[in-house]
Amino acid sequence: MKKRFFLAALPALMSLLLSTPAWSQIKVGVNVSATGAGASLGIPEKNTFALLPKEIAGKKVEYIILDDASDTTTAVKNARKLISEDKVDLLIGSTIAPPSLAMIDVAAESETPMISMAASASIIAPMDAKRSWIFKTPQNDSHMSTAIISHMADTGIKTVAFIGFNDAYGEGWYKEFSKLAELKKIKILANERFARPDTSVTGQVLKIMASNPDAVLIAGAGTPAALPQKTLKERGYKGKIYQTHGVANNDFLRVCGKDCEGTFLPAGPLLVATQLAADNPVKVSALKYTAAYEKAYGAGSVSTFGGHAWDAGMLLDNAVPMALKKAQPGSKEFRAALRTAIENTSNLAVSHGIINMNANDHVGFDQRSRVMVQIVGGKWKLISSGY
Repeated sequence: MKKRFFLAALPALMSLLLSTPAWSQIKVGVNVSATGAGASLGIPEKNTFALLPKEIAGKKVEYIILDDASDTTTAVKNARKLISEDKVDLLIGSTIAPPSLAMIDVAAESETPMISMAASASIIAPMDAKRSWIFKTPQNDSHMSTAIISHMADTGIKTVAFIGFNDAYGEGWYKEFSKLAELKKIKILANERFARPDTSVTGQVLKIMASNPDAVLIAGAGTPAALPQKTLKERGYKGKIYQTHGVANNDFLRVCGKDCEGTFLPAGPLLVATQLAADNPVKVSALKYTAAYEKAYGAGSVSTFGGHAWDAGMLLDNAVPMALKKAQPGSKEFRAALRTAIENTSNLAVSHGIINMNANDHVGFDQRSRVMVQIVGGKWKLISSGY
C-alpha cells in the first residue's frame, strides 16, 4: 500500500522539485556589446566576467553572457530571454548607453536589478520608479564634464567647439558640458553631431574650423571617437583637443595613432593605476584588477571598460551576503533584497573609485573616481588628480 502511494505521488514530487528555485545558485544575466560600434568597450568587459568569483557566500554564481551587437532591439530581446527563460537574479549591461536605456523597461517590469556598464547619467537619472531598479558603474558624464571644464578654465581656454555622438551619449555630454561652460564663461562656438558608424565627418569639422575655437571637445566612445580627431588634424587644427572617458582604452590609441598626441581627457584612476600616489585610496583596488586581467590576457591588455564589469562584480559580491539574509536566489524576494543591498553600498573601494550609494544616487562616486590624463608619446600620462 505504501509503495503504491509513493509511486502515485512520485510525478507530483518530481514536478515540485523541478519548479523549486535553484537556491544553491545565483544567476547573473550579462548583456555586452561584444560586436558592433561598441566592441572595443564590450570585448574587455566580456573578458572580465571570466575573472569574477564563481561562488559568493556559499552560493555558486553562473554568468550567462549574450552579445547585443551594440543594437537596442537585440539588447531588449536578450534582456527578456535572460529574465523569462534563464530566470536570472541580476542583469548586467549593456556596454553603451542606447542599449542600456532600452533595457530599463524590461528590468523594471520584471523587478530585476540591473547594473549598466554605460556612462550616460540618463540611465539612472532622474530617479523614478523604473530607475530605482537600475544602477551603473561608470562615472557620470556630468562628473567628468566638471573635470574638463576646470582644466579648460585653468589653461586659459575661452572658446570651444563640441562634436559628439548623435545619441544619448552625445546628448548627455552636451547637456552637462554646456551648463558648466556657461558658468565658467567659456563660449561654445559650434555644436555638431555624428553617428557611431560614420566614415566621414568632414562637413562637421569644416564648420568647427570656421568658428576658430581655442579647443574642441569630442564626446564619443571607443574607436569611432578617433574619426573627428583625425579629421581635425588632417585639416590643420592647432588648438587643444579634449576627449571623454569613453575613449580610455588602447584600441583608441591604436586607431587614432599620432593624431592623438597631446589630447586631454578625464578618466577613471584605473587607467593610470601605477602612476597614482601610494596613499590614493583607489590604487590598491585598481591594481588588483589590473593584475588579474593582465595575468589572464597579457601585459598591457587592461582596459578601463573591463573595469566597469569588474566593479559590477564587486557590487554583486558585496550585496549578496546582505540579500541572503532576506531570501534565497531564484525568488522575487531575493531580487528585491539584492536591489536594496546594492543601493545601500557604502565605502566600497572598486577599480574606478569609492562607491557610496543611496536612494537618489545609483552610481555613488565622488571626486576620487576621476583624474585628468594627457596622451604623451602614445601613452596615458597622469597630469592631475585634483579636478
